[in-house]
Amino acid sequence: MYPSLRRARLAVSAMFFLNGILFGAWAARVPAFVEAFALDHGALGRLLLCLALGAILSFPLAGRLSDRIGADRASRAIGVYYALCLPLIALAPSTGWLALALLLFGAGHGAMDVAMNGWAAEVERKVMRPIMSAFHAMWSLGAGIGALTGGGAVALGLGTVAHFGLVALVFGALTLGLALIPWESQRSAAKGPGFALPSRSLMVVGFVAFCSSLGEGAMADWSAVFLTQIAQTDEASAALGYTVYSAAMFVARLTAGHAIARLGPVVTARIAGLFAFAGLVVALVGQTLVTGLIGFALLGLGYSVVIPLAFTRAANDRDTPQGRAIAGVATLGYGGMVLGPAVIGGIGHAFSLPVAFWLIALLALGITAFAASLRPDGGR
Repeated sequence: MYPSLRRARLAVSAMFFLNGILFGAWAARVPAFVEAFALDHGALGRLLLCLALGAILSFPLAGRLSDRIGADRASRAIGVYYALCLPLIALAPSTGWLALALLLFGAGHGAMDVAMNGWAAEVERKVMRPIMSAFHAMWSLGAGIGALTGGGAVALGLGTVAHFGLVALVFGALTLGLALIPWESQRSAAKGPGFALPSRSLMVVGFVAFCSSLGEGAMADWSAVFLTQIAQTDEASAALGYTVYSAAMFVARLTAGHAIARLGPVVTARIAGLFAFAGLVVALVGQTLVTGLIGFALLGLGYSVVIPLAFTRAANDRDTPQGRAIAGVATLGYGGMVLGPAVIGGIGHAFSLPVAFWLIALLALGITAFAASLRPDGGR
């Protein structure tokens, strides 16, 4: 690999890492906001819906910005904005301001997701090797370290303002410094629809992606709450939940290629769904810190391969152009990720938090049930 391509791969990896660490830092400190604002499950779910709404609204805007100025420039610019939004959350004086801060934070998260994946696709084409999963592994690593900073901050007695400010400043400066490289991104003035739903042939693939991503989104914002309220752990220990989950996902994404090559996408997806289901059962039945961490590790292993497999299936669809196919599946996939936390909050408020997590377990079985849709020929 040429030195310039190695630098480009490092730059994109840094963007994925930054996106993950900012999100992980927020996820680990959710219990602090629950306590500070006396939030019940319904109120927290509504606030998380603001985060989801911000992400959804940002998708088409980020796509157009990337086309206009290039995915590399868009990634860096949005990365600065996203980092600044993290301490803004901690400065919110009321639930109304907190809702607005989460809306802006969610917009940064979603917009950066679109831009950095576009840049990653450009680097992947230059490298001429499938390295997209490695970039997503860097996101998982960042999210896990971000969650770990939450536990460290609690142990040191740091409030959310100091914690979020330090994470944004230190990691923002380091990663954006690595991303400042010469790169000629594709640019286009063409305009397309803001959202692209999957074609009929890819709808089941999109559903499989949705089953996984809804669980991923729920883990991000509710894993710490699960451990504090169901397993009765303290906030510092609860931060370990998302850390363990992200670490398991990181390792699996680095090594999943061997399993897929040996077993094929369908069998791999079926096993992944069973791993995710087993993880939720262990956490829900055990209701202790240890069983929770074991369950979250199994969840990370299970969810890690589903979205990449769905995108691979979409890219090889016989009836739909590659770009449109991937965009369609991604719409459902990312939709599940941003809506998951709000769904958990609503069900948790109406029934109970364990009931909401049992729904996620049933959706994990949906991955196994519809795994045949991930066969390269579409199951024909």
